[in-house]
Amino acid sequence: MAVPSLEEISAQLDSPNLRDRMVALASLRDIPAEEAVPLIKKVLDDESLQLRSMAIFALGIKQTSECYSILVKILETDPDYGIRADAAGALGYLGDSRAFEPLSRAFYEDTDWLVRFSAAVSLGNLKDARAREILYKALDSEEVVLQQAAIAALGEIKDIDAVDRVLRFAQSDDWLVRQRLAETLGQLPTPKSVSALKYLEKDSHENVAEAARISLKRLEEAGYQV
Repeated sequence: MAVPSLEEISAQLDSPNLRDRMVALASLRDIPAEEAVPLIKKVLDDESLQLRSMAIFALGIKQTSECYSILVKILETDPDYGIRADAAGALGYLGDSRAFEPLSRAFYEDTDWLVRFSAAVSLGNLKDARAREILYKALDSEEVVLQQAAIAALGEIKDIDAVDRVLRFAQSDDWLVRQRLAETLGQLPTPKSVSALKYLEKDSHENVAEAARISLKRLEEAGYQV
């Protein structure tokens, strides 16, 4: 099947048929970023939230100099919380250190937990140590998914000082929280991490036990005494 030209994709993005527009957006996957982004922008205000969500994700992957400012504007101004969450997630994919500030504001100021969750995950993706205080705050959230995001992100930023703060989650009722903890401890080499991982290795949920085994192996392969 012939690859459509940019002109054909552009015309298809203007189609009144949603499926046509979705196919056109998907066909930009193999188009270089500089050529793809102007076309992605055509559907950023589409009537379909699903298509808008796809377009925002695409901006996190097709990185050009304007993607950052577009995503920040969506994060800060869009009325739909799902779209704001998508923008926060895409900023994490973008990996631009400037995103630390808008993501931090989103975490503290947005009223929707999904946006705050996406912001916490993306702060981990940025691997920026400045995120630690925000992530510590997320650990104390009543939203379990925010706790999960914070635990994972603290591992991503390699915050050794977080070990004492996250160990309390070894007793969490939520197995996904315990799994995130097991994964994170594999990135934070301390004697306490090893002890906790040996405890989690015996967890009643196989996913948690397996994550703990993988983390112990990871620490051992990195030369840490297990």
